[in-house]
Amino acid sequence: MTGGTGFLGRRLVERLLAAGRAVTLLGRTPAPDLESRGVRFIRASLDQPDLVRAACAGMETVFHVAARVGVWGRYEEFFRTNVEGTRAVLDGCRAHGVRRLIYTSTPSVVYNGLDLAGADESLPRTSACPSPYPLTKAIAEREVLAAHSSALQTVALRPHLIWGVGDPHLVPRILARARAGRLRIVGAGKNRVDLVHVENAVDAHLLAERALEVCHLLDDKPTGPRAAGGRAFFITNGEPVVLWDWINGLLNALGEPRVTKRISLRAASTLGAVCEGAWRLLPLRGEPPMTRFIAAELAKEHWFDLTAARRDLGYVPRVTMAAGTAELIEHLRRGGK
Repeated sequence: MTGGTGFLGRRLVERLLAAGRAVTLLGRTPAPDLESRGVRFIRASLDQPDLVRAACAGMETVFHVAARVGVWGRYEEFFRTNVEGTRAVLDGCRAHGVRRLIYTSTPSVVYNGLDLAGADESLPRTSACPSPYPLTKAIAEREVLAAHSSALQTVALRPHLIWGVGDPHLVPRILARARAGRLRIVGAGKNRVDLVHVENAVDAHLLAERALEVCHLLDDKPTGPRAAGGRAFFITNGEPVVLWDWINGLLNALGEPRVTKRISLRAASTLGAVCEGAWRLLPLRGEPPMTRFIAAELAKEHWFDLTAARRDLGYVPRVTMAAGTAELIEHLRRGGK
């Protein structure tokens, strides 16, 4: 597995260990706590193709979860990790007879700058996005699915905004910006967005592996709803929320001021373009406070049709938005991160 020490990857490792599975991780930072439980650790990064290929030896299933994430950065750096790193994983799978590859993609591979309301997998992948992350993930996803064969079964999952207790990205960023007075409602503030609880995302990965096992047993012959190999699936909680209502509900429950200040989408996009230009020209560190991609993501609808995942993977979200949110609030109230 790649990405096994991240938020989603670590939860997936925990579930595999609980099922008595042997787990090998490839990553840059050792995880002594996992190694002490029998996990084999290979220290390498995705931009070391020889080590990545070699790490696939002896594997039956590879979960490729790792990626360079973010909304800002040099395209070449994203390409090296997300595309060339994935190519090394594919090469390793082919060279060592790996049977199944489950690739963690992202719904942003279908970014088109428009509202995505009930969107399904028929949408084309993006080739024009103001962020290098969706562009490079779209290339990698296409190559993973094109590699599907009777020898190497592949599938791509597109979990949207993974959250839950222990989330180091989504909710902490929201809280940090809100507490600093830097959070603004972009647009009308009525846009609906899908999220996915981390445990549901893990379920989807394990179900995808099972679906590929069935595909292999059937010699990769299309069998209607069971033909999951070579395809991508949106993975969400299936309960779109009004984004800013959900954010303000979290803040209110934690005793934080609600977000009330607003900025139009046009103004946010203009600000994003200015910030992008400044970050390109000046030696500024970190990500810009606003980009054109962030502006669109905060203002537009992003919720997806789960019909394919329900039918072809047997995916049913177990942790509801209400239950997951209540658990998260209780955790944060107790001082958790």
